[in-house]
Amino acid sequence: MYMPEGHDAGGLVVVTGASGYIGSYIVANLLSKGRAVRATVRDSTDPERVEHLRALPLGNGGSLEIVEMDLLDAGSVNEAISGCREVIHTAAVVVLNAKNPQEKIVDPSVIGTRNVLRAIDSSGTVECLVHTSSTAAIRPQRWKDGQVLTTETWADDSNIDNNPYGLAKFSAERLVRDWHDSKGGNGPKMATINPCVVLGPPLSRRHLRGSPSFVMTLLNREIPFVVPMHISIVDVRDVAEAHVRALSQGKDAGRYLVVSGQMWFKEIARAIKEANPDLSVPTRQVPYLLSLVVSIFHPKISLSWARTHLGKRLYWDASPAERELGMEWKSPKESLLDTVPPVLENGWMGD
Repeated sequence: MYMPEGHDAGGLVVVTGASGYIGSYIVANLLSKGRAVRATVRDSTDPERVEHLRALPLGNGGSLEIVEMDLLDAGSVNEAISGCREVIHTAAVVVLNAKNPQEKIVDPSVIGTRNVLRAIDSSGTVECLVHTSSTAAIRPQRWKDGQVLTTETWADDSNIDNNPYGLAKFSAERLVRDWHDSKGGNGPKMATINPCVVLGPPLSRRHLRGSPSFVMTLLNREIPFVVPMHISIVDVRDVAEAHVRALSQGKDAGRYLVVSGQMWFKEIARAIKEANPDLSVPTRQVPYLLSLVVSIFHPKISLSWARTHLGKRLYWDASPAERELGMEWKSPKESLLDTVPPVLENGWMGD
């Protein structure tokens, strides 16, 4: 296990993108362990970004500082990272498609990550960087039904036209790894965490815009049926724990897939319906061929995407995270069902 000389469990840790779904749980995890946390947000006056952070309980010795940071403003990034010992960089755009994907999806990830890396170099105090990547940085455009992907795989065939989100995550992670390699072993420890679809209790209405958005399509009955789609799931609390463990455990330059298992979309819908019988959740699955026809007219799904993904199973090897970080996973069904109550309790239906 790599450990920087003189490292201890103290010191200031910066969490970028702290108001996000994963970032919020990382902050919560660190505070519960008594860490001093500097949480960066884009707008500290927005209640949906900061109220849930300020309400988090503090463990013995824990402290929370919330600062504004714009990833594309190098000056604000330098200021946020100045004087810290560890950086957990989660800030990114979770948008799969946009009219200008280079500007809206790729640039924020790549330029923002480059600014973080330069700020780390300028600080001279950072001993460890943990970067939130994604299975999107691993999954190639073409894969076989039933295939198991590992951390040796890269989405190096992604491009701005067919997979801008994959290109953004791939490019940002490669940037981090090339930066780390350039240090020749004399730089900060580095690790990447690569989650799949993340579920679990949302702490803010904003969190519904990320991975839980597909659950919201069922709760809001935005679709009258479900398609034959196989979905890999991991719990947001497990994702946060993996990030925090990677600060002091695991290998230098470790790459950790965090995936607990898979469920068909039909199984997801039926599990929600069984746990919440009063909700009007669509559970009928359309046949594969009909789902292809539907994709032709769907504004967000292309026929080529549907042919690649629908009716097929894809698996991931998360054993490095289990072996090197000691991770154990909540079940996909538990994570799914824990996602729903906060939505109902807070009146977030319709979002």
